[in-house]
Amino acid sequence: MRILALLILVANTTVLFGQESVFTSHDIFKMKHVGNIAVSPDGKQVAYTIATGRDFSEKTGPSYKELFVLDVSTGEIKSHYNKKKSFHHLGWTPDSKSLTFLAKWFNAKKTQIYTFDLGMDSATQVTNSVTSVQDFDWNPNNTSIAYISSVSDTSRNAWKDKGFNAEIYEEEVPEKNLYLYEFASKSTAQLTKGIAVYSVQWNPAGDLIAAKISTKNLIDYKYMFSKIQIINPKTKEVKLLVNNPGKLGGLAWSPDGKRIAFISGVDINDPVNGSLFIAKVPNKKDFSQLINYSREFEGSVTHVEWSDANTVIYSADESVDVTLNMRAIDEDKIENLIEGKGLVFRGFYLNNGTIALNGNTWENPGDLFTIDLTKKKLVQRTDINPWVKDKKLGKQEKLSYTSRDSKKIEGVLIYPVDYKEGTKYPLINYIHGGPEACEKNGWATYYSKWGQVAAGKGYFVFMPNYRGSSGRGVGFSKADQGDMGDEEFNDVIDGIDYLINKGMVDKARVGIGGGSYGGYFSGWGATKHTSRFAAAVAFVGISDQVSKRYTTDIPWESYYSHWTFWTYEKFDLVFDRSPIKYANGSQTATLILHGKEDPRVHPSQSLELYRALKMHGKAPVRLVWYPGEGHGNRKNPARLDYNLRTLEWFDYYLKSDNDKTRKPSKDLDYGVEID
Repeated sequence: MRILALLILVANTTVLFGQESVFTSHDIFKMKHVGNIAVSPDGKQVAYTIATGRDFSEKTGPSYKELFVLDVSTGEIKSHYNKKKSFHHLGWTPDSKSLTFLAKWFNAKKTQIYTFDLGMDSATQVTNSVTSVQDFDWNPNNTSIAYISSVSDTSRNAWKDKGFNAEIYEEEVPEKNLYLYEFASKSTAQLTKGIAVYSVQWNPAGDLIAAKISTKNLIDYKYMFSKIQIINPKTKEVKLLVNNPGKLGGLAWSPDGKRIAFISGVDINDPVNGSLFIAKVPNKKDFSQLINYSREFEGSVTHVEWSDANTVIYSADESVDVTLNMRAIDEDKIENLIEGKGLVFRGFYLNNGTIALNGNTWENPGDLFTIDLTKKKLVQRTDINPWVKDKKLGKQEKLSYTSRDSKKIEGVLIYPVDYKEGTKYPLINYIHGGPEACEKNGWATYYSKWGQVAAGKGYFVFMPNYRGSSGRGVGFSKADQGDMGDEEFNDVIDGIDYLINKGMVDKARVGIGGGSYGGYFSGWGATKHTSRFAAAVAFVGISDQVSKRYTTDIPWESYYSHWTFWTYEKFDLVFDRSPIKYANGSQTATLILHGKEDPRVHPSQSLELYRALKMHGKAPVRLVWYPGEGHGNRKNPARLDYNLRTLEWFDYYLKSDNDKTRKPSKDLDYGVEID
């Protein structure tokens, strides 16, 4: 009996420790993240922040940031500011002696520009802008700062104070102007008016500014109609550099100031600003005369910098991988600087031969890495989440399969922890948004992505890059245009069938979930393809394509990048691609969640789906509102609620023996202490 009792104790202890060693929902909020990164102009130091989430017992707000500076040559890291204050947009003064950033310190009512003296460990407020500074660039001559700030019309304020507070939609959006603050005179001049300035970058000589500008301060215009303009701060003259006809990404001056490299769509219908172009300064403006340095590239360029006047370095999404490439602009040869490293990142920072980036892998949530361009050696500089190494993670790998119409489709597959070959497991399909995004084979566990938390619960997690995704070239990202939700969704189903046919997945226990376009796919799976899914989680998703197109804040983007026609031209097709059309008879238990302040996908989209399923479906449905949240949750309590609630939904309908005609409790055990 004693031996039996001991065996039972050991078995129970093993189960207990096994449960404790897998990744959990609460572990997501223990993770630290490398945030802002800035390489000093001399390339000798890298400043970076580490973001730490607030405890749930504290007042909700942004993550706390700790400031560190790395000495590149010695590897020494010094902590400089670790108090509970917020700051962002990290940079350096031209002499590499002080840091610069945006913050609201010293009782400032609006966000201002500050310097932080490393030797004194003290900050100084530089500007005193009437409205919050949103972006800035320090003149390389150390004579001035160009910054962006918004100005609202205050002419009606007196009336509003008396209750006459009518809001004139899209006609009261603040102007987004460019200003110049000069150190010598301590004066500020307004450089632009009547246009919207979104980014600012001095040329190396410090006498011209390149800016990303559109005619209106609306998100749709920022996405679709932004152009590169060159501004002379002395004359305030604004000149168009390139008439790019599509989405515009980042830009970078060459060290000699004679060229600007920029990322853009190839035409107005390109869903992705993922091609690399270089323009001379000044330029003839004709987009057709520019050289596309990524022509026929099966990937999407994400960021570009110059290492010298003749060489660019750019990052790119290539299927589920990320590459860092170096190329002389007069040669075809491309060198991959991190080939075979399996590192995933978005963007990088370069100064004087030193590259810094925040890289992650499927086993590491992210750390600071540097590359010395003379040695071309990648070095990991931090280990900010060492406890993750003690967690049992499910294996993760790239998955490739062939669609029913013979296209190569790729994605990422996470295995259940302690996977046993020959056993069939439940499957959660995580669908990315966009659709012009792509899943990478890196860390895939966040509040809105179940990743390793689901793997620890015994699920496969499949994250497909269906047609329309980025990372596979222009043709692939355009492959779904004009007929959303049809062939692109077949790519998801074909991936599910691939896993079922391999004997890995139980076809009766398949769920689908995601946000935005992933929320649309989840509603589409729960209705049109209800026979394939036992449970669905639709977050900030589309349910009615007809009403969505005229209630979103990006109707032009929807028209040009995705549908290429207006609803009235093919009304039947648009409605046919709407989940609410197929709600009748739905047998998929559907959890719908939405931020009440969402401007991108109006909350009414979730209300429509809820009502349609409630009235006409044959399975449980629940609608959850998140007050104060928009197109995705920002606050930790709402994020924890989302992760716990959605996984409980999947557990209830994909794993448990509970009555599937009922719903799990609406109340959650959050597992955290609050005051």
